[in-house]
Parts: sequence; C-alpha cells; structure tokens
Amino acid sequence: MPEYTYTARDSAGLSVEGVVSAGSQREAIVTLTGQQLFPIEVTVSTGQKGRTGSQRVKPQAMAQFYVQLAALLRSGVPLLRSLEVLGRQTSNPALSHTIDDLHNRITEGQSLAEAMARHPKAFDELAISIVRAGGEGGFMEEALERVAKFTDQQAEMKSRVMGAMAYPIFLLVFSVVIVSVLIIFFVPKFESLFSRLREVGELPLLTDWLLGFSDAVIRYGIFIALGIGGLVMLLRAQLSTESGRWFLDHWKLRIPQAGTIYRNLAVSRFCRVLGTLLHGGVPIVLALKISSDSTGNRVLAKAINDAAENITAGQSLAAPLMASGHFPSDVIEMIGVAEQSNTLETVLTDVADTLERQTWRRLDMLVRLVEPVMLLVMASQVLVIVVALLMPMLKSAMAM
Repeated sequence: MPEYTYTARDSAGLSVEGVVSAGSQREAIVTLTGQQLFPIEVTVSTGQKGRTGSQRVKPQAMAQFYVQLAALLRSGVPLLRSLEVLGRQTSNPALSHTIDDLHNRITEGQSLAEAMARHPKAFDELAISIVRAGGEGGFMEEALERVAKFTDQQAEMKSRVMGAMAYPIFLLVFSVVIVSVLIIFFVPKFESLFSRLREVGELPLLTDWLLGFSDAVIRYGIFIALGIGGLVMLLRAQLSTESGRWFLDHWKLRIPQAGTIYRNLAVSRFCRVLGTLLHGGVPIVLALKISSDSTGNRVLAKAINDAAENITAGQSLAAPLMASGHFPSDVIEMIGVAEQSNTLETVLTDVADTLERQTWRRLDMLVRLVEPVMLLVMASQVLVIVVALLMPMLKSAMAM
C-alpha cells in the first residue's frame, strides 16, 4: 500500500509530521482526521515517488495483466474493484505497485489511460493510445485484449530477433577479442626479431604496418578507447535531440536489407493497430493519429499524420501513403482496393500478417548470410596477421 508523508496540526495546534499508509490521498486524509489531526499537506512519500513511473515490468506479466483486467471488466466487475483484485493477486512486486498507483489515480478522478501514462516503463505509448481509444469508443474490454495480443507479439518478435542475432553477435565479439589478443600480446614479440630488417629497409610494408599498429595500440590504447567513448557519448547526445531522432529514423529506413526489415515490421504494426481501431468503431482520422505512434518511427508517423489531414480534405488513404514513398507498393494496392470495397479493417489485419511472414523469411535469410560473412571476416583478419608475420621469414629464407 502506498505511503504518504503528511504535515498536520494536532488539537493543541502543534505541527506534526509523519508517514501514513493508505490506499489513496483521500483515504490518508480521512485516516489523519480520525486520529484528531488536521492535515495541512499530504503527499506521496519520496520513496514512493521515486518508484512511480520508474519500474519496468516484463512484457509477459503486462500481457497477463491486460487479459485478466479485460476478463474482469467483461464479467461486469467495476474497474476499481478489478484493479484491487489484480493488485492483491499478482506476485510481481513492480506490477503490484503499478496497479496500486493506477487504482489511486483513478480514485482521484483520472482515466485509466491517464493513469497508465504515469508509468512509461510499464505501459508503452501504443498501449496507452489503444486504451484511451477504447475508453472513448466504449470497447475497453476488446482494447485491453488487443493490447495483450500486441504485447505478446512484440515480445515474441524481440525474442526472435535477439535469438537470430545471438550467433552473429557472438562471432563479432569473439573476432574482436581474438584480434585484440594477437595485436597486444602476440605481435609485439616479433618486434626485436624484425628490427634489423626494418633498419635496412627490407621489412615488408604489411609487416611494418602491423608492427606500427600494434605499437600504437599498446602505447595509446587507453587514449584511443577514451576518444572512441567520447565520440559515442557525443553521438548519443546528438541523437537524443529532436533533429538527431529524425536523422536516425531516416537512416534506419535506408539501411540496405535491414532497413526493409525494419520498415516492414513498423508498417505491419501500423496496419494491425489501425485495423483494430477501425473494427472498434474509432473514426478513421482519429484512428490514424493514434496508430501513427505504433510505428516507432517519426518519418512514418509524419506520413501517416499527413494522410489523416488529406482524408479530412476528402482524399483516400492510399494516395498520400503512396506519395510519401515509405510504404511498400503492394501494401498500398491492398489498402486502395479495401477502401473501395469498404473492408479496410479486415484487409489491414491480413496485410499485417502477410508483412510479418515476409519479414521473418527475409530476416532468416539475412541471418544465414551474416553468419558465413562474419566467419570469413574473422578468418581474414587472422590470416592478414599471420601472413604479415611470415612474410619477413619467407623473404629471409629465400635470400639464403
């Protein structure tokens, strides 16, 4: 139960400070009044504030929460009572605290979506947008079920991507470690052996470059690492700005092969969310504005919002999306046909399923290609080092 720090006056007019546990601020005031105290200020304690909005909950736990809340609401249980039941039932401390805070904020007059927005690490923008639309459109139970499904799908996507990239990442790290060990510990042992050849100018260029590179890494490695770290921090700071985010989102769409995969996944999320909102009776302009956040890309979101403005002016959805140049042509064709046949919400779900299947096939093929490439790069690096060290020996043997 949340704790509230209070400042009050007793019956003698003396100031009293302390902490009280209560389900809400209003309940805390009632408790203090019952103790013959006159509350002056009652706020959530510092420890509670630090936790509010700062606790991350696993997607699987969040999906289960959405499903259970939808089931309780569909059974006729009021929202506040449903949250009380779920708060007592869950064994996840972070989720339990989050549910308690949702209950308190709703008791104080906030909507469920507004209360969820206070916990950005537990509820993403997509979930908040769909719940807000469900509250406004009167299909809260279905909205929660859809959010649960989306949460499960996103967690599965992330798991599949991480699983697919685990081996290539391992190869990359292993390659860096092997080359670093060779450069720092193995190559310097040949410095004295090749010193005479370097003095007479007979040391092969590749070997001379390798010895010089190894010496530079040993002498200035710390400064090089600090410089790289500084550049990374500067780049991250730049990318955290609005212009930096726009640049990054543009760049993500332009990466060869990977950009197509990223774009297709973003478009599939947009189509699925838009279809869900339209099926729930949300007007298309409002549905477009809500679903634009689901892409996770500012460039795509701007194209969708521009399309919403064009629809307000009486145009179709397919035309402005096509004009943006960021949506696959086959998707545009299907949307155009669906608009004419008035089956847009159904077709959008089919489009999302098709895009996801195509994207996973493309991702599997890309990963299969990356693995031999990484092995080839690692072998090439080791081969260059070995050849550079053997060349002077072979040259000396041939001279004898």
